[in-house]
Amino acid sequence: MIEFSHVFKSYGRGLNALADASFQVDAGEFVYVSGPSGAGKSTLLKLVAGLVPASRGRIQVNGQDLGKLTGRARPYLRRAVGVILQDTHLLNDRSAFENVMLPLIVTGHEPALAQTRARAAIEKVGLAGKETRRPVELSGGDQQRLAIARAIVNRPALLIADEPTANLDHASAKRIIEVFRDFNRVGVTMLIATHDRALLAEHTHRVLHVENGRVRNEPGQLAARAREARGRA
Repeated sequence: MIEFSHVFKSYGRGLNALADASFQVDAGEFVYVSGPSGAGKSTLLKLVAGLVPASRGRIQVNGQDLGKLTGRARPYLRRAVGVILQDTHLLNDRSAFENVMLPLIVTGHEPALAQTRARAAIEKVGLAGKETRRPVELSGGDQQRLAIARAIVNRPALLIADEPTANLDHASAKRIIEVFRDFNRVGVTMLIATHDRALLAEHTHRVLHVENGRVRNEPGQLAARAREARGRA
């Protein structure tokens, strides 16, 4: 599903935001991206989504070499990828419901089907009853949940999320992670950036740890503790 081969990303003449990154994420995996602020997590996700180009190296996503994609082909790749960034890019001249429907309308779905799926996505993230509000009328946490509903409504093969629970209380965060796990159970590949240690400690999922632009593979903390226990037995 995702393959990075010796990928570098630099902005201008500054230091590399990502340096010699090589890793693979298989279809259907749930992988966390961890690391301190400014480590390169957001850059990694934007590279996967095709939002910024690599400076060097090769990136393949869903069988496509991103370095060889023409401008016309990129929108078709992005239809298979749901993206939730820290800047939600919600449209304040449209209602919450219209924001969630938009990806379906753009991709040519029938209005009745788009409405049904948008309503289901809004309910799944806990925003039922707020469909007519504009994003500017919602709290920061609700705006984040709205962005998540918009990302999942198209039922993407790959879902990328950058700190999706950062503005949520613990109960809401757990609900959103459970939504992600529901999608993962039916085959959606998940790549979720977080620095929430409590969240990482609760799951066995593999972790890509990013620090100073370098990426290393780590097991989930529960899996690591289980492996240590087996080693002591």
